[in-house]
Amino acid sequence: MNKHSPASAIPLATTVGDLRLVVGRLKRRMREEVGSGGLTWSQISVLGHLDREGPATVTALARAEGVRPQSMGATVAALEGAGMLAGEPHPTDRRQVLLSLTPAAREWIKASRTAREDWLLHVIQGRLSPAEQKQFARGVELLKRLVDAWQ
Repeated sequence: MNKHSPASAIPLATTVGDLRLVVGRLKRRMREEVGSGGLTWSQISVLGHLDREGPATVTALARAEGVRPQSMGATVAALEGAGMLAGEPHPTDRRQVLLSLTPAAREWIKASRTAREDWLLHVIQGRLSPAEQKQFARGVELLKRLVDAWQ
């Protein structure tokens, strides 16, 4: 029986569904444990995008986040007001503003990531045996391979 046979597809489909649910629950739990620091999830998403992808215009951020430019404009204005974003004229189109993270935003992102990783580390150490921790690490490597296949 090969890996694509119907008999193996049923348990794998169940596992895929379980994975989707578990990843969603883990994300929500990490948000609950660490909190948002007074930022909305839309604002956090924008900060994460700029951290990963670098400076962007409001239009590019709106496209990336799947919202209208007007909605993104409100999100960006709030982040600028909080001292998390700075804008400068776009180098090739002076009509546009290129937004980037401020040092305060970079510090907030770093502290937030550290808090989430610390929480998860303590949960793993407290709930999984050393053998299970090794198994977990192997599972994470497999997940990385899946994600890297899209890039």
